[in-house]
Amino acid sequence: MTDRPRVAIAHDYLTQRGGAERVVLALHRAFPDATIHTTLYDPEGTYPEFRDARVVVSPINRIAPLRREHRAALPLLPYAVSRLPVDADVVVASSSGWAHGVPTTGRKLVYCHAPARWLYQSDAYLGTSKRRSARARALSVLSGWLRRWDAGAAASADRYLANSTVVRERIAAAYGIEAEVLPPPYGIDPADPQEPVAALADWAAPRGDGYLLLVSRLLPYKNVDVAIEAVRGLPERLVVVGAGPLETQLRAAAPDNVRIVSGLSDAELRWTYDRARALLAPSLEDFGLTPLEAAAFGVPTLALHGGGYLDTIDAQANGTFFEEPTVEAVRAAVVANRARTWDADRVRAHAEQFSEAHFRERIRAEVDRFLE
Repeated sequence: MTDRPRVAIAHDYLTQRGGAERVVLALHRAFPDATIHTTLYDPEGTYPEFRDARVVVSPINRIAPLRREHRAALPLLPYAVSRLPVDADVVVASSSGWAHGVPTTGRKLVYCHAPARWLYQSDAYLGTSKRRSARARALSVLSGWLRRWDAGAAASADRYLANSTVVRERIAAAYGIEAEVLPPPYGIDPADPQEPVAALADWAAPRGDGYLLLVSRLLPYKNVDVAIEAVRGLPERLVVVGAGPLETQLRAAAPDNVRIVSGLSDAELRWTYDRARALLAPSLEDFGLTPLEAAAFGVPTLALHGGGYLDTIDAQANGTFFEEPTVEAVRAAVVANRARTWDADRVRAHAEQFSEAHFRERIRAEVDRFLE
């Protein structure tokens, strides 16, 4: 007999607030006794709910600058993951490039948000400006070794799940693995309390007259700069919620009808969603999570026609598409939306198809296959 845990959770790093981290919280609610294993953990940088979990970290977590900037740890992460053994019957690895490599004594179920972007989508991940040249050169030197490590990590899994159709296709292309699609849940409950955002108090109009909203990490491939330029000179106001390397640059470029806010609590984010007229989603995403969060509040989305948004947006129910991530295309979508009337109840009903209850049922069934 063994007294090892039946289920454990692994994740790349818990240093930020985003969709992948919300999935880990959903996994922990599905398996509340599970320990979470991760390379880096910054309690102040990620969701406070992780303080209620048992979190085991790798040796590099002692290096404080890496907890604040996980991208700087890239060459060390294969080492860090290899020093993160998981003793459990089943480990559920929430992975976008690292956690699928955790060594384990049991079976390994990988929930893949995307194959490593810095290896398979490096231009989109790093950007194309001169500022990225040093990092790009370093990645070029390491990419052969990292690809070999990544292939071995993928091969160590017993089963792969993809969070969207496009990620399933990328898994097949990168690893030759056929994965089943299990959409993640939207992580915000409109019934939970709200807290006003002081910086937006004078913009808090009823939804019909509300602002456009963009919720995103401020990275090159997110196209936040495109959205900002698209609303320049328009009567619409745009609220950008997010943080990241481009924050200073985007704040400097933002016109008067754009406000950027960061560090919001979930209660503040709920307040912000609830007062939006529409969500802007101009990036090519692996999974379109924010349209579902917006839809839970009855808010429609104007999105790029591609990637994960194809799974989460129904043009007859909760959103509409534009074809290119360009200033002209986004601007045209914003202008066209002025005359559109949305059925908020139908928008909310679409989101319910991606509830946490449905996700929890599916992921527990997957784990039970191994436990039985």
